[in-house]
Amino acid sequence: MKLRDEGLIFERSRPGKTGYSLPPLDVPEATDIPAALLRGEIEGEAEVSEVDVARHFTRLSRMNLGIEDGLYPLGSCTMKHNPRINEEMARLPGFAASHPYAPESLSQGNLALMYRLERILAELTGLARVTLTPCAGAQGELAGILMVRKALEKKGNPRKYVLIPDSAHGTNPATASFAGYEVKELKSNANGRLDLHVLEEAMTEDVAALMMTVPNTLGIFERRIREIADVVHAKGGFLYGDGANFNAFVGLANPGLMGIDVMHMNLHKTFSTPHGGGGPGAGPVAVAASLVPHMPVPTVEKRADGTYYLESDRPESIGRLRSFSSQFGVLVRALSYILTYGEEIGEVAKNAVLNANYIRARLADLYHLKYDAPSMHEVVFSDKKQTEHGIHNGDIAKRLMDYGFPPPTVSFPLIVAGALMIEPTETEGKPELDVFIDAMRSIAKEAAEKPEIFAGAPYTTPVRRVDEVRAAKNPILRWKPREGG
Repeated sequence: MKLRDEGLIFERSRPGKTGYSLPPLDVPEATDIPAALLRGEIEGEAEVSEVDVARHFTRLSRMNLGIEDGLYPLGSCTMKHNPRINEEMARLPGFAASHPYAPESLSQGNLALMYRLERILAELTGLARVTLTPCAGAQGELAGILMVRKALEKKGNPRKYVLIPDSAHGTNPATASFAGYEVKELKSNANGRLDLHVLEEAMTEDVAALMMTVPNTLGIFERRIREIADVVHAKGGFLYGDGANFNAFVGLANPGLMGIDVMHMNLHKTFSTPHGGGGPGAGPVAVAASLVPHMPVPTVEKRADGTYYLESDRPESIGRLRSFSSQFGVLVRALSYILTYGEEIGEVAKNAVLNANYIRARLADLYHLKYDAPSMHEVVFSDKKQTEHGIHNGDIAKRLMDYGFPPPTVSFPLIVAGALMIEPTETEGKPELDVFIDAMRSIAKEAAEKPEIFAGAPYTTPVRRVDEVRAAKNPILRWKPREGG
């Protein structure tokens, strides 16, 4: 069977097929369970064998371009290789088979790991404490801003606004709004940074916080961040550091010394864990001493006798964010990654920045660079030169798949028209970078000499070019049998 003919798992369904068998019931059948608690049959559920399932999803997996195939340049998402030692650690029976409802006496190893990871993250950020509760960066953002709100409420006024530069991550405005604040956007200057006078004009005593992505989504670092922090603090506000790009300076620069009061980290990005399917993730939040009382519960604490426990009696806490603490498997992988580097953890940032700048230097003659400031872990080109030939960033992204690479992030950040956001991460070596660069250079040449080739790209993927506008306007969310079959 050809990959492009795989179809849906529902199309392989045949009445009576099953992928399991159970022995006859050898205990009395329960008859006193309320009917409302019993799950009925799922209408339309696929009836398939174990072989059908295994082969179907194996074939689907081969249709994808993934991190194990080569460089995955999805900017801002930090798609890096995940060391196998991390997977071995996460699969240790004591971790993998642990249950969230297990008593503390049986979870000492888990709690010890969380306690140690928290202390390491606090050291890396230069902040007082860390909560491991948030299970993703966006939830970490929300936890951070809710702590800011709680601290300001304690002073008698939660304030009204949150300032967010136009170079920030898109989740920042959503977080501020969800926490009950109005958002005021701050425009970047010609170098892709925040002008101090723009902040000074906007920063009033009605502003609760400034949310900054560090480095920002252009891959540019705010050189005057200490002065920015002083402006915010002078008005009694908090400086929130979006640490989704922490891999750009981890182990080399200290957020606490920058004046950041609260910062979330995407462990799955900075310290590696498999991506895909919307997760799994972890978004711990580091906070300054003034925000420690407001951390979500429970917190992991250590007794004098060396044992660990979960503390929920925190009267000033923002409360519980979720049932349990984060995605524990991600915490295991993150600690494994950190301990593998040890005191050389700064090599993560050095190599990430080196790789991004190597790509920038090799492609800057063919792809437009709107902001010509020093790049950190990622570089954002635009399609300005290619649009002269009728080729746009989406065309470039689709054509890149024919060269064996997943597309980079396109059309983000919004302040770069036709953006191509490329992040190679620290895990790529020069040979792989050169293959990617050669592909991008070849595509630029095609755009100038054979623009007609882009109309049908990609040509080599199981699913060819789709009508994206139609797909967005008329999504098919439920499966139904094809006519005649």
